Amino acid sequence: MGPDAVLVEVSDLAEVMALHARLTASPPPGVVDVVPAAATVLVRVDPVVLPLAATRAWVSSAVTSAGPPASATAPVTLPIRYDGADLGEIAAALGFSPEALAARHAATEWAVAFTGFAPGFGYLVGAGWGLDVPRHPSPRTRVPAGSVGLAGIFSGAYPRETPGGWQLIGTTDAPLFDPDAAPPALLSPGAAVRFAPTRSRVRGSDAAAQVVLNVTPQAPAAPRASARSARAAEPRGIRVLAPGPQSTIQDAGRPGRAAAGVGAAGTADPAAWALANRLLGNRDGAAAIEVAVGGFRAVAERDLTVVVTGAWASVVIDGRIGDPYVVHAWPAGSELRLDGFLAGIRAYLAVRGGWDVAPVLGSRSTDTLSGLGPAPLRAGDVIPVGDDVAGPVPALPLHPWGLPSAGTDAVPLDIPFTPGPRSDWLTPESRRLLAEATWLVSAAADRVGIRLEGPPLERVRVEELASEGMVPGAIQVPPAGHPVVFGVDAPVTGGYPVVGVVTATGRMRLAQARPGDRVRLRPTARGADTAQRG
Repeated sequence: MGPDAVLVEVSDLAEVMALHARLTASPPPGVVDVVPAAATVLVRVDPVVLPLAATRAWVSSAVTSAGPPASATAPVTLPIRYDGADLGEIAAALGFSPEALAARHAATEWAVAFTGFAPGFGYLVGAGWGLDVPRHPSPRTRVPAGSVGLAGIFSGAYPRETPGGWQLIGTTDAPLFDPDAAPPALLSPGAAVRFAPTRSRVRGSDAAAQVVLNVTPQAPAAPRASARSARAAEPRGIRVLAPGPQSTIQDAGRPGRAAAGVGAAGTADPAAWALANRLLGNRDGAAAIEVAVGGFRAVAERDLTVVVTGAWASVVIDGRIGDPYVVHAWPAGSELRLDGFLAGIRAYLAVRGGWDVAPVLGSRSTDTLSGLGPAPLRAGDVIPVGDDVAGPVPALPLHPWGLPSAGTDAVPLDIPFTPGPRSDWLTPESRRLLAEATWLVSAAADRVGIRLEGPPLERVRVEELASEGMVPGAIQVPPAGHPVVFGVDAPVTGGYPVVGVVTATGRMRLAQARPGDRVRLRPTARGADTAQRG
């Protein structure tokens, strides 16, 4: 599944859980993520440390080894009030009273098969549960945090407010996901789970639920990290006047947490971000502001040294126009503007010392899908400057690259990719079209993914695909036939077939592609790609 991952198919969900337990018992150096799903396990590695051939050998050994190691962890007990909005209706549809369905749910011994959908959301399977529950016919736009639901053979609890189509049967006050906790997710793959009813009335019934456990109310959740600083009023960095359509803090992201439902996030164009830090003499990993489209304005609260890379954007400081890829002084009290971009769509505004916002799970990156990390910038935000300095600003300006390439009708932008694990779901003609057609970057393009417009791709298999682990750059083909390329903020699992995986070079090119650009998906040999920006 791309140059740094393999997807392992197994016979059933029980074998998924067993294989995941074996693989995570003693992983070799170089393993980044082991992500169980409904019928597969995704193993993502650093191929420099653990080549894919060695990865396959290790996985094959685990597949044929003896049973999984015994879990030494105690079951996780989740307090629950059976007061869900769908309890009465779904109980009747299944031939139960609300009390009987609640009692069956509470008596079942559950286990976390895998996580996904949102950080900390565990898909629970129950020994002897034996029910297959249809999803809600019309997904809700808002499911409150703590809602406990049923869907298919699974039960699960929503760690945060989100849309969802599960049948809601109850509510829990358990802290399902806390980025400041260790581990942050209360439910991890393989963990045993029990539901303990608390004093409440079963919704849709006059009978009271049995009291099993007295629960201490959950402490108020910590507010989501923000770029606003709580420090005393002193010159710290900059004050945002206008963020443009979207400006976020980004660094290297949160790799290695996909099994807990946490995506990597991070910079969409890592080469441009890394160059900005080198130009300023910053440490590797210093956070920058990723500005999409333009329209960013801010005032310096102290004398700063800045550079802009990525999209080709004129840097206007105190009314004077400067070039990108050139280090500039930004005097205290003056305004910096990044107006419309000449080429590209994402610029990186870096400051000497890096931007100093509170890290979440080891990263200052904003994840626009999960909501982790600092919130997208707003007018009035004050962003402090840190001390991530490695050495002096280089004496000579570096100009290794020019404008980001744009795809035109005459010269489309080449996007290299490797075949995906589900490429055989496409017809032979559609596989040819995928690699030979010229695709249009649609307006449905953001950090989560990019939909490409062009000839619809036909599938030879039309059944639903059980959710399986995803990687950045995965090319999915939904039933409508228009491919979608996942970006850095994509979910950790997905349910459409992955017919290809865009390489690191291709992902950086797509990160700068604008709606209306033309691109060609070019097949390449596995592992032949380099992470250099062309």
